[in-house]
Amino acid sequence: MDINELYIFYFSGTGNAKRVALWLSLNCAKHHLPCHLFNIAKFRKEDINLLPPTATIVFISPIHGFNYPPITLDFINKFPKGNQKVILMNTRAGMKLGGWITPGLTGIAFFISAYLLRRKGYQIIAQIPYDMPSNWLSLHPALNTNSVAFIHRNIFQKVTEHFNLLLSGKKMFLSKKDLIQDVLVAPISLLYYFIGRFIFSKTFYASHLCDGCNICIKECPVQAIIEIENRPFWTLKCESCMHCMNHCPQNAIETSHALIAVTTILYFLVTAFLFYLTGSWLQSHFVLRIVFSNLVFMVLLVLLYKIQHLILGIKPIAKMIALTSLTFYKWWGRYHSIPDKAWRSKVDNEPQ
Repeated sequence: MDINELYIFYFSGTGNAKRVALWLSLNCAKHHLPCHLFNIAKFRKEDINLLPPTATIVFISPIHGFNYPPITLDFINKFPKGNQKVILMNTRAGMKLGGWITPGLTGIAFFISAYLLRRKGYQIIAQIPYDMPSNWLSLHPALNTNSVAFIHRNIFQKVTEHFNLLLSGKKMFLSKKDLIQDVLVAPISLLYYFIGRFIFSKTFYASHLCDGCNICIKECPVQAIIEIENRPFWTLKCESCMHCMNHCPQNAIETSHALIAVTTILYFLVTAFLFYLTGSWLQSHFVLRIVFSNLVFMVLLVLLYKIQHLILGIKPIAKMIALTSLTFYKWWGRYHSIPDKAWRSKVDNEPQ
């Protein structure tokens, strides 16, 4: 037996990574192994010093933009030095297509985290991705319950299988089969980390259905939501974990697709004018042009977001804005991880 005790650190917006952590703990209980679960967003730094030298450490986090989200990378970067064995896991965007699950991509998540941990002295013994139900509702509708149940059952079986192999002492670097794809999306990973995540942070708003309960503010894992003009306001700290949107009791949190469309139109008009004023000088400097263009887009987006936030206080206008958000319509749906008893009963009743 190569594992004596598990210390699992997870970050989870809608419950996918937490569900994998719980499935690992169930397997530990089955084998009478001590298991400790810690939510990264609520973790006390002083508890890290309690890690025994014989413990196996597990990090589980979703993939955001083909990378671990900043909260996870920051946690790993600040993790103290040690020589324990480490298992890296992630939950990627899986979808049900017929009788199989479409795979997501890990991107640079394992590259960066493994590098940081090896520098601290840790031994990486496994890198395992899990294709849990995709929850990025800003881009696509929520998966239906049957699809979620199907994915949960399949991934639960994989977690159990992988746990038994790890228990026997086998090292598992399952991410190697995706190496080429992960390398190819690396530029997108970097663009998302330095630019994209800030853009997405300014797409969330509370519609006219908001009753001011402030649950989104209280439960935000990174304290990215504040209250301005008696309404939730998303700051650039937002990591698009989708927790707020999928846990709002009024389903009042939306993605402002119209805001992105308007910002994009204005961006092309403004940059075309500015490029005209600067002549060929700016256009001939590729890096400067990219930096300048992104800066213009972000400035426009932040300004328009503030304007939108102010006019959302006018109910008729707020209702009109909601109609421009795909997430507002019931058929788009909401997602959060379902309990095991739900997927077991639903899947067991499905025709095979």
